[in-house]
Amino acid sequence: MISVLSEFSWRKLFSPLNKLCSPGGNTTSANSKNSTSRILCWIMTGPRNMASRTVHIRATWAHRCDITLYMSSVETAFPTVALNVSEGRQNLYWKTIRAFQYIHENYLDQADWFLKADDDAFVVVENLRFTLSTFSTEEPWYLGRRFAPFLKQGYMSGGAGYVLSKEALRRFVKGFETGVCTHSSTLEDVALGTCMQNMKVQPADTRDALGRQTFHAYPLSKHVVRMPPAQKPWYKAYDYYRTHNGPHCCSDYAVSFHYIHGVQLYALQYFTYHLRPHGYKYRFNPRHFKDNATVRLLYNDK
Repeated sequence: MISVLSEFSWRKLFSPLNKLCSPGGNTTSANSKNSTSRILCWIMTGPRNMASRTVHIRATWAHRCDITLYMSSVETAFPTVALNVSEGRQNLYWKTIRAFQYIHENYLDQADWFLKADDDAFVVVENLRFTLSTFSTEEPWYLGRRFAPFLKQGYMSGGAGYVLSKEALRRFVKGFETGVCTHSSTLEDVALGTCMQNMKVQPADTRDALGRQTFHAYPLSKHVVRMPPAQKPWYKAYDYYRTHNGPHCCSDYAVSFHYIHGVQLYALQYFTYHLRPHGYKYRFNPRHFKDNATVRLLYNDK
């Protein structure tokens, strides 16, 4: 069904929802978009995925970014930016290198934070702004779902999406200009993590005040269902921090989920911005738990 419906059809079906950001019909709060947290989102895509994936990214969450760029190997009226890189998994890091170089040259002063996301990701941009609010973009920060293998300081999962501060972007580009960074691997996220480590960019802890993850490399269903220890998937062993299966897996301020396609994007859009239980008063205050010793004990680090 998804493949045969045009973007116009989906926009027509969901336009009443996309005009709303809350049950009261208010638009996004002005405080969620301010001059100190301008977010540029660039979506890694390609010609084969434009009709089946990318149009639905544009119709759901991408417009909440301050600037959105769609990086491909071909320039189109969508619009996409042609990076002069061939398609294929073996070229994902080349596409990442060229995308960040293009952004550095053309958009460095137009944004403060730079998010890379795949064309099958769902991002709650307002929660990303909140996560970034405690960091300075003029410091070398690198944020996402932190994995442990291969590198001393770990690296951020490519599928979950990752964010570079302005200073981190400067260092990334400088790393290739000076030869400190190279195309060291076809594993995009590991290779970028290598450059971040070599350029002394700090990996940030993006868990919330209760130790719950905000960036997710898989759909919610893979995290929220409690599994016996013997059945834990391989990627749980990759996590830099201790992880939790079940309802406490994920932050109330979750930022991203990966492997989200078509109808799932619109479903998450509805659940995130429209569904509210009548009479429920939300009481979680993340600031309240900051530096709480009991919480740190319950959610031990790695």
